Amino acid sequence: MSDVARLDPRLPVLVGVGQLNQRVDRGEPELEPTALMAEALRIAAADAGEPRLLEQADWVGVVHVLSWRYADPGRLVGEAIGNPGIHTVHTPVGGNIPQALVNKAGRDIRDGRADIVLVTGAEAWRSRTSHRSGGGRPDWSVEPEGAAPDEQLGEEVVLNHQNEMARGIMMPVQFYPLFENAWRAANGWTIPEHLDRLARLWAGFSEVAAGNPNAWIQRAYSPAELSSGADGNRMIGFPYRKLFNSNNAVEQSAALILCSVEKARALGVPADRWVFPHAGTDAHDTYFVSNRASLCASPAIRIAGRRAFELAGVGPDDLAHVDVYSCFPSAVQIAAAELGLDDTRPLTVTGGLSFAGGPWNNYVSHSIATLVDRLRETDGGVGLCTANGGYLTKHAFGIYGSRPPAQPFQWDEPQAEIDAAGARELCESFDGPVTVEGYTVMHDRDEQPEVGLAAVLLADGRRAWGSTHDKAVLRDMEVEEFVGRDATLTADGALGF
Repeated sequence: MSDVARLDPRLPVLVGVGQLNQRVDRGEPELEPTALMAEALRIAAADAGEPRLLEQADWVGVVHVLSWRYADPGRLVGEAIGNPGIHTVHTPVGGNIPQALVNKAGRDIRDGRADIVLVTGAEAWRSRTSHRSGGGRPDWSVEPEGAAPDEQLGEEVVLNHQNEMARGIMMPVQFYPLFENAWRAANGWTIPEHLDRLARLWAGFSEVAAGNPNAWIQRAYSPAELSSGADGNRMIGFPYRKLFNSNNAVEQSAALILCSVEKARALGVPADRWVFPHAGTDAHDTYFVSNRASLCASPAIRIAGRRAFELAGVGPDDLAHVDVYSCFPSAVQIAAAELGLDDTRPLTVTGGLSFAGGPWNNYVSHSIATLVDRLRETDGGVGLCTANGGYLTKHAFGIYGSRPPAQPFQWDEPQAEIDAAGARELCESFDGPVTVEGYTVMHDRDEQPEVGLAAVLLADGRRAWGSTHDKAVLRDMEVEEFVGRDATLTADGALGF
């Protein structure tokens, strides 16, 4: 990079990435999440060629851990990497968080509030579950009373409306297939056409994972295998079989190291390791799904994602690499449509959450790390990373390049424009005629249909939630189009057809 000497010394640059799979399923020893993070950071420092990055870092942002309760995990990580006094940043829950942390790091470095920033996260869910099933607890860190991070990145937000919970819909495995069926109907596909499209989309993701050395499942599945119920690939929430759902039964960590150009020069980090964050945005759709104007659209993705393009001075066709958040196929398809991405192009660099892993909140640390590796191989290449938390709720976007941006790191939060896009009113109790807007059929572990969950619209445009346990109706819901069908709803949420 011949023009390194002319760069703005405050320009943020991503210099090191690390990923680690702890294969306890193959007999490897167990590390707790903070130890996994520390090891991923050591890998990232080695990737940058400079271990001093860890001991000189100004702050560490730790993605919220779900497999163990930590009050201040950044302190434990700092102690493990030889930086016990590091400023610690903890986060709320959300798959958007890794990119949100990078967006904060980019601003802090650009504005002189930090020279080196660490971003990391990990889960050890298999180990935690194994201990719990055996009636015990792992011998993991117990922090002193009163432990707390130096800084909290935003507050926890309630994402489940009490009426949704009262109607039995409260989990991602329920919401995302419901979005999927609404998406199918909006596109005018038949159920067989739609199932074929899903299988081909996810088969493409598995092919990417098969070539990703950091993927948990390095295997390419055929569309026929994904559509089949063989080998435990049971139906969970129609139309999603198990392999269409995120894989949380993994043990993984990832880490990113960002610094200023000035610090990278001072520490002698080779310029061929540098990847530049060009722009980022953060935003959210309505916190309650009940208030979404549409179940298969996202104003936040459309507005904040395209704003990131504007800030970076690029468009969808300029992207050499893309990683669209992939907890479920509906999240990928809706995001691609809102961003103007052709869904026939590769939409992942990792293989996605079903195959590559990166569970719960930390997947995007893995996707950014993998994107960095790809951009290092692409002279002049630009890449996009999208991040999603909740039920297509909280979003963050990052544009990265193998060459410096035309202007210093840019960031925006266009929430006012998103809020102005409109919302829908929820009716919590209604008795009368309705029209089905979206639905799914949930199955038990023996693959028997248990309940049909549906969002319905009243004649005045308000939304309500309902359910049915009618076995004949549940069977029909999986072979006939129920979106747009007339129904009756009782005050206690029972649907009749």
